[in-house]
Amino acid sequence: MALQQEFEQQGNWLFKYRGQVPVVLLIAQLIVFYWQASANALPFKDPMNWNLVCLAICMVGQIIRCMVIGFTPKNTSGRNTKEQVADVVNQTGIYSVVRHPLYLGNFFMWLGVAMVSQNIAFIVIFSLAFWIFYERIMYAEEQFLTRRFGAVYAAWAERVPAFIPRFHGWVESPAAFSFRNIIKRESVGFFNVFLVFWIFSAELNWINQQAINTSDPWLLTLATVTILTLIIYVIRKKTTLLSVEGR
Repeated sequence: MALQQEFEQQGNWLFKYRGQVPVVLLIAQLIVFYWQASANALPFKDPMNWNLVCLAICMVGQIIRCMVIGFTPKNTSGRNTKEQVADVVNQTGIYSVVRHPLYLGNFFMWLGVAMVSQNIAFIVIFSLAFWIFYERIMYAEEQFLTRRFGAVYAAWAERVPAFIPRFHGWVESPAAFSFRNIIKRESVGFFNVFLVFWIFSAELNWINQQAINTSDPWLLTLATVTILTLIIYVIRKKTTLLSVEGR
């Protein structure tokens, strides 16, 4: 098989399972964190302030994703996993400065999580693994878009970088910003972030105290976010309050 075809095949497979593969990295990080914490080798013995920095980096990624989702038309920039889907080439808003803003947002979200490990080697390995993982996905996605949109996509790709934003040339999106679309599509993402931070906090508490701290601020925050996520889920399933025409 030609390398070009192999890259695309790998990218399509990784695109299909892109929600599961990061879980493997998370499990690996939990093991690294357990080993380091058990050996009393964590640089930050009380990591709350450090974890807040990590959370801020995650939120940078989530804000980037919200900038995409808030202006996104239907059948683009979605969570579909079975196959690539695109009705139009997004060329405005954040797509006027970077071609793969969702994956850029994902990088910051997962980088914040990786930094919780307090292990420089793991953070570097994660960054390299992320690049290899998403490079294949971006390649397959661009092959699909090139075949579907031809010269239109090629002209846009020629002037807009793939992953590192070009901080000029912003083109305003003609669509109205939709908070309802963000609430509908990103609430689970917010929940997952706080779930992960609580898991690491609970792991550290268990190592140090052989118990789960019920007054842990991360647990209390997760409980609040969980309730909000469940409310949003019920509203989305039982009502039309979060319905957005064309999205």
